[in-house]
Amino acid sequence: MQAVILAGGLGTRLRPLTEVVPKPMVPVQGRPFLEYIVAHLAAQGLRRTLFLVGYLGERVREHFGDGSGFGVTIEYAWEKAPMGTGGALRAALPQLEENFLLLYGDSFLPIDYPVVANTFRGSQLAALMVVYDNRTADTGVQNNTAIGPTGLVTCYRKGVDDPELQYVEAGVLCLNREVVRGIPDQKVVSLEHEVFPILISQRRMGSAVTTQRFFDIGTPARLDEFSNSLCSSLEHRSE
Repeated sequence: MQAVILAGGLGTRLRPLTEVVPKPMVPVQGRPFLEYIVAHLAAQGLRRTLFLVGYLGERVREHFGDGSGFGVTIEYAWEKAPMGTGGALRAALPQLEENFLLLYGDSFLPIDYPVVANTFRGSQLAALMVVYDNRTADTGVQNNTAIGPTGLVTCYRKGVDDPELQYVEAGVLCLNREVVRGIPDQKVVSLEHEVFPILISQRRMGSAVTTQRFFDIGTPARLDEFSNSLCSSLEHRSE
């Protein structure tokens, strides 16, 4: 399955680091954050990747090129101006496969992606959202998702304190190309605020609950947390 990665984030909260590179390219332990995502996908046989780039996107292409140096094939879709997560996907429509994984380039979730992809293919749904329960280990990201008894996403709301919201979106989705076809062309569109509610109301968005916590680098504190987790992992391997 094709992996599509949103890699055009401004990363205003990570300045001055993001004054010279886009947020997904912020260095962690000597490597761009985005490289950890690509390496994890490649190790699982997911070698067709499309980067959605905009702000300082040339820095992404300079590092990854066509992907051959990383054992993958990489294509690029360019935003001429910020179009939001949905608008960026709509602009890339000609390059999207029928079903694809969508990952946020500022979030790392080391799970078995082929399992998620197979679950989606067998669901006959238009979308599938990977979610995480913060009670396992707090990610620092506020819960924003509710799941019904059949596994369908029943509510998605960001920035509110609501006990109904038991999970947090983990930065990984499976989507059918037809969802993107329905997004208005050449308009600023947010997946989270404009597309998700439609899919939820139509009962077309399923969920996959993971016990593996994700790492979001949206703030300096979260960036440090991911860096520290890598150090801890290396220490355990050397023991």
